[in-house]
Amino acid sequence: MLHAMTTMGHAQSSTYSGPPRLDGAPEGTKVLVLGAGLAGMTAALELRAAGYEVEVLEYREKAGGRCWTLHSGDTYTELGGDTQTVDFAEGNYINPGPWRIPHYHHAILDYCRRLGVQLEPFMQKNYNSYLHRQNAFNGKPQRFKEIATDHRGHTSELLAKAVDQGKLDDMVSADDREALLESLKEVGVLNDRYEYVESLDAAYYRGYAKMPGGGANAAPEPTAPIDLSTILSSELWTWLATHETVNHQLTMFQPVGGMDAIARGFEREVGDLITYNAKVVSLEQDEQGVTATWEDSAGERKTSSADYCVCTIPFSVLGQIDHNLSSELTSVIDSMFYNGSVKWGLEFNRRFWEEDEHIYGGISYTDLPISQISYPSTGYLQPGPAVLLGGYTWRGAESFEFNAMPPQERIEVALDYGSRIHPQYRDEFKTGVSVSWHKVPWTLGCSGVWADKERDYAQAVQIDRRVVCAGEHLSYLPAWQEGAILSSLDAISRLHDKILNG
Repeated sequence: MLHAMTTMGHAQSSTYSGPPRLDGAPEGTKVLVLGAGLAGMTAALELRAAGYEVEVLEYREKAGGRCWTLHSGDTYTELGGDTQTVDFAEGNYINPGPWRIPHYHHAILDYCRRLGVQLEPFMQKNYNSYLHRQNAFNGKPQRFKEIATDHRGHTSELLAKAVDQGKLDDMVSADDREALLESLKEVGVLNDRYEYVESLDAAYYRGYAKMPGGGANAAPEPTAPIDLSTILSSELWTWLATHETVNHQLTMFQPVGGMDAIARGFEREVGDLITYNAKVVSLEQDEQGVTATWEDSAGERKTSSADYCVCTIPFSVLGQIDHNLSSELTSVIDSMFYNGSVKWGLEFNRRFWEEDEHIYGGISYTDLPISQISYPSTGYLQPGPAVLLGGYTWRGAESFEFNAMPPQERIEVALDYGSRIHPQYRDEFKTGVSVSWHKVPWTLGCSGVWADKERDYAQAVQIDRRVVCAGEHLSYLPAWQEGAILSSLDAISRLHDKILNG
């Protein structure tokens, strides 16, 4: 289906085909880059390689923006003044922002290759993880493989019987009819009467009551499928296709040691161009160039000037900075709001999900406000503490509710919800950290959301005299690092053309 949709132009992999060729940069031309996230550092890297003079202003004490990892010993202060100290065991971490990379995000994978960032598999789908709804199965979580196999088996049975009884003859040719029946029998694990029933064949997919063994009394025993009505009323099927979207299909990756390995890779190349702890407070442009006024960590105001500017500051923050951008761009900036995602990193004394429940990586889904629990994709079978993603929510009302809580209360609530899926939570809990993105000072939100993308997108990406904006919010891959990089490459390519051709 993905291949067919891609052929028709409805589903595309990344448009990246390599870094841009920016030939003929005028000598002495300077570009000011605002923000040292991935979009800003991509711009800085490629513009300097093309021969431009580049200066980067970064609000934080480090580069990366939302490409951010909290390691043991780190501290983080959110809006409102609450400070959290990460007390994880050495080597453990949590990615509050991006945490996985799809295999078809060609740009970021290429930059990881070029920058020497080591990647490892991210376990997106795990058939032994859980699906959970509060009002289904008396609140008891169900294994993904059981729901997936039974849903597929029952629906295959219904379709096979309709085909076998000739009810779809006007839609299926005689030749296709036999092939369709055979495929449904195979895919749905149906018997010769096209029934999905308790059998060792079905147990081979949904799991056994008694696993196959060795020696005496080693024969396996099947489990009874859940009936179709129960499957449908549970609504657990709503998560079955989550892993099939192009953004989540295997193989997926993560950087070894945390997502900020990518930020550090860029920083090794362009760190000498970056002024850190530089809070931009105004951006002005005229016929001669652009000037940014910024405050250093001591509150002293300074200015940086250039011929042109690439602005990667999120619109949630840019809208609070004095500027003389056009009224059309200003209108778009002021109309964009940002998702208020919340994430938890919870460290436990042991890997109980592996030891007790045989879950190695992957994600469990729930209708509780925490939305999901993701298990670490590394360190399998290791003793000692480990960190899991104890929740990741982006839904409006729930995110707003968590946003109103202080960090410790957010952790307590996540422990309460998580214990309904894993009863070991409270006994095994060691420490935790939570990040509510509406309280993150340098972004004030997780990712940009358009009020009217069809109306505003073209205006937002246009070069505004001497300023061009870039970032994940100016892409059709919002909230993904790929979108930030592709937006940046497009912006600097068009800016280069403008500089050369007027």
